[in-house]
Amino acid sequence: MHIPAKVLVSALLLAVISVASAVVVSAAAEERPAREDREERIPGQYIVVFKDSVTDPEMLEADMMTRTRGTRIHSYRHALSGFSATLNNEALRELENDPRVAFISEDRTVSIDRARGGGEVTAAAQTLPTGINRINAEALANKGAGVHVAVLDTGIQTDHPDLKNNIAGGKNCAPGIGYSDQNGHGTHVAGTIAATQNTQGVVGVAPAAKLWAVRVLDRYGSGSWSSIICGLDFVASKGPLRGGPIKVANLSLSGGGTNDNNCGNTNNDALHKAICRARDAGVTIVVAAGNSGSNAANSVPAAYDDAVITVSALTDSDGVQGGLGSSTSYGLDDTFASFSNYGSAVDMGAPGVNIYSTWISKGYRSISGTSMASPHVAGAAALYLAANPAASWLTVRNALVGMGEPLGSGHTDPSLQHAEPVLRADSL
Repeated sequence: MHIPAKVLVSALLLAVISVASAVVVSAAAEERPAREDREERIPGQYIVVFKDSVTDPEMLEADMMTRTRGTRIHSYRHALSGFSATLNNEALRELENDPRVAFISEDRTVSIDRARGGGEVTAAAQTLPTGINRINAEALANKGAGVHVAVLDTGIQTDHPDLKNNIAGGKNCAPGIGYSDQNGHGTHVAGTIAATQNTQGVVGVAPAAKLWAVRVLDRYGSGSWSSIICGLDFVASKGPLRGGPIKVANLSLSGGGTNDNNCGNTNNDALHKAICRARDAGVTIVVAAGNSGSNAANSVPAAYDDAVITVSALTDSDGVQGGLGSSTSYGLDDTFASFSNYGSAVDMGAPGVNIYSTWISKGYRSISGTSMASPHVAGAAALYLAANPAASWLTVRNALVGMGEPLGSGHTDPSLQHAEPVLRADSL
């Protein structure tokens, strides 16, 4: 993902520091290709979406795989009816002409929406992260009990002392075995959502919520539409309108794309269709706006404003309103981060700079990105649903936006790009 030149220079210096301190995996994750490369389609890899009239997708998929001699990647039965596979050009043409196929999407790459981070530490006494303080979630009687949140990311370190008691289960859709985190990003996101309120480490927005580790990105923080749809398929199968427990899903990731305002049916967007189906299963989906410093309308899933809550990143250095904290590499205190995407697709902002949370190896770390902003809102959605269990995703979105901090009431926007309110959890 593209980062402005001034930010990139600072980031490269931090990367050197990371390598020197042997944080090898996270440094590798930070050095993935720029956004222009990430938007590239994956050659020969496709997502085949069946028409709703197909009554036996298992048999149809098996027949198509036999006829085309393709290599299956994932099968989908809940967020989509169809499959992903590697196909040659002849096989692709054959399936495109099959009357039982609604459309075929070219598979594309996605990656984590993370900017940069500081050093890894081992925490002793519990610390209140500035983000939790800034949204005023720390003293609430509502802890999100009974609400399950899926984290579609690099996995979660399931034996982390601040997370292990809240892990409900998981699913692996990425290369490798199991849904344990080998990167750190997913564990960090999970901690912001629901780190336990105990005597060590950090505390999350909804410390009594349950977490599902849905691994859709590899150890380098990269994945594909097909792997994300696999995760969404799992989440949709466990959505409340399907009799399951998962009410919220967080996607701190992005790739290139746009919104057809028709759940992908007009522009053959399988990812959009899958997100709409998960939404229709009763899941409130919260996503990162993206870190390109550009219009979120060109980044997905952020652009899908008919199905998700999209979150930009606020710079906050002291955990309180008013802009009196120290300046950061990404902007002044209580202004929007220079890397954060913007535009009409963005619903609200949340703290996303130097966010302290859980990390792999049972540690803790401060990192920045819209990835770090999104889980604050996902945690707040869990709080709202704990108090209003029958609320639809639209009700959740409108309520959080309505109780948000308006521009000029604790934060400013020198860039003139961000009209969205900033998350407040005071009344949750």
